[in-house]
Amino acid sequence: MATELATKEYIAAGGVIIHDGQLLLLDRPSRQEVRLPKGHVDPGESHEAAALRETAEETGLSDLQIAADLGLQTVEYDYQGVHYRRTEHYFLLDKIGDGQQPRPPKDAEQFHPFWAPLDQAVALLTYPAEQEMARRAIAAYRQAQAQSKPPAYPQQQP
Repeated sequence: MATELATKEYIAAGGVIIHDGQLLLLDRPSRQEVRLPKGHVDPGESHEAAALRETAEETGLSDLQIAADLGLQTVEYDYQGVHYRRTEHYFLLDKIGDGQQPRPPKDAEQFHPFWAPLDQAVALLTYPAEQEMARRAIAAYRQAQAQSKPPAYPQQQP
């Protein structure tokens, strides 16, 4: 008879940063993973604040602002004898400056940020749920780019 694993549920928030046609990813060599920045939402903290905080902690980038809400998803996985159910809330983030902040030593040790071209970024991510959020972010980014371009008017004939 199989034993049922204890279940832990928690809420996480994260950010997808796209800048100059590239998406910021986190290489996590100790687990052979490529991830998006995200982490636990602290008690009393909004999803938006948690996404900005966690993204800054894991990437070192401090000049970020929320550009779009990418929605929620629930991810379930088993790790070290526990079943986890994590509700993730992601946001598309704009890099609005070059500000940097020191990263906590644990984050600096385990996460190595790198920029990937949009046409390659989704395939580099390890997990399908994060690939889906990257797709949503790219679509939102492209839609915003298309809306911000001035319309092309036909040349008038003299």
